[in-house]
Amino acid sequence: MAVAVVAVSLSGPLMAAAAVPALAIAFWRNAFATVALAPTALTRRREELATLRGRGLVLVVVSGVTLALHFATWVTSLTLTSVASATALVALQFAWIVAWQLTRGERFGAKVVVGLALSFLGVLVVSGVDFTLSPRALLGDVLALVGGAMAAAYTVLGSRARQSMTTTTYTFVCYGTSASVLAVLALLWGHDLGGYPLEQWGLLLLVTVTAQLLGHSVFNHLLATTSPMVVSIALLLEVPGAALIAAGLLGQQPPLAALLGLTVMLAGLVLVVVGNRGRGVEPLVEAPVD
Repeated sequence: MAVAVVAVSLSGPLMAAAAVPALAIAFWRNAFATVALAPTALTRRREELATLRGRGLVLVVVSGVTLALHFATWVTSLTLTSVASATALVALQFAWIVAWQLTRGERFGAKVVVGLALSFLGVLVVSGVDFTLSPRALLGDVLALVGGAMAAAYTVLGSRARQSMTTTTYTFVCYGTSASVLAVLALLWGHDLGGYPLEQWGLLLLVTVTAQLLGHSVFNHLLATTSPMVVSIALLLEVPGAALIAAGLLGQQPPLAALLGLTVMLAGLVLVVVGNRGRGVEPLVEAPVD
């Protein structure tokens, strides 16, 4: 769990440090992951892939599109606002899912309601501080919020798709779809998908190995052996972890008021997670996207 927390915490700072267009970073991260999965998917899961159609195919493709939109907005936000703000705001995917369930008539305890209120209060504080810094930082906050909402949609769609297919098949098709969408977006925006210096390719590979393989893959494994509530709370440690790494690696030190807002936001998310214990709510059974 400690390795996984450090691995996902490296994601934001490494992508913010890369001198590569945001959409290109998002594309290559998904493309490298697809290539890594290909040998297993195309041999051991060949029959499952050949019979994938209908509702299952639609779910996994739409899930891949939402994943692409998550990466497109969140990675772009890292170029506009601080890593600490962007990482915390995208972590609100927990809150977005519970808020969606509330609109569908589901009822939750007082801890969840208070947690949601605290989470979005923290958003207002952080966004207000960033707006005083620059409209550019506020735009980054908005993109990170959209990225969290897209991650929530990806989580819900993914949990439904995986009821009828293996994880290997799902991730291979989902990441492949996401990479295809991101390639189109990058080309439409005029971003180059190649021609980078060697050290930039190294950063792209490092993001894939750490956040994707040592991060999310390890968390997915832990969900089979560890309480989902413990895993969910551990995932929230990505926020302070990314902030500390960004402070050391990039020299980013958010204002005191912003740190206060981030603390309130995290406290709210912890209440949401704890309040959902035993309910089987989607955000507690799926490792989120960073």
